[in-house]
Amino acid sequence: MSNKRDFEIVQDTELPGTPERVWEAVTHGTPAWMFPTDQWPAVKTVEEYPHHLVSRMEGPDGWFNQLEHVLEPLDGDRARLHYVHSGIFADNWDQQYDGASRHTEFYLHTLGQYLQYFDGRPVVFTDIQAPVASQTPDGFTRLRDALGAGSAERGATVDVELDGVGRLTGDVDFSNEHFLGIRTQDALYRFFGRNAWGAPVGMTVHDFSGAGDTETTAKAWGGFLERVYG
Repeated sequence: MSNKRDFEIVQDTELPGTPERVWEAVTHGTPAWMFPTDQWPAVKTVEEYPHHLVSRMEGPDGWFNQLEHVLEPLDGDRARLHYVHSGIFADNWDQQYDGASRHTEFYLHTLGQYLQYFDGRPVVFTDIQAPVASQTPDGFTRLRDALGAGSAERGATVDVELDGVGRLTGDVDFSNEHFLGIRTQDALYRFFGRNAWGAPVGMTVHDFSGAGDTETTAKAWGGFLERVYG
């Protein structure tokens, strides 16, 4: 008996960029705010620049994963985005849906931060996973405390010396029980409390300084996470 069930995640948001700039960000610029998506051979079933884009992947037994972006211009070089992510989850439907929809909110927020502060700047993207020891119920809390952002809410400032990483000075641009975003002068740091969904805590660095290096970043932050959960 199959546990496959359809899902649909719908989000509407206003973004600080024209439909053309948002289109560029969601097609070619994903490493700047989410992660590189060029490894997936999605078919663009609708491509009406710069207002309507549907990308779809299909697999065996009716499996599919589809992203739809509908963009309309607003005054002041802003755009309204209607975003629909649909597809099929095979197992643990409720848990997968909860995780995916909450990640979506965080990613679309980060898209707005990118468009507002770093639009068009070259980015170096690094993805770092915490050790398996971070999968405990308090895993994300421990990381927040180590970052000096234990109870920090959106709008707070973080200024902390991190062992092996150096000084982290920036603004908390997103904060809830599962996610934390810190924006510095030249980077977006995203922290993911995936321990809530049975995975290790994770983080991404989107470095716009022009001097970023994935290997160095991964080594420094990887070492920091090892110490947090060691």
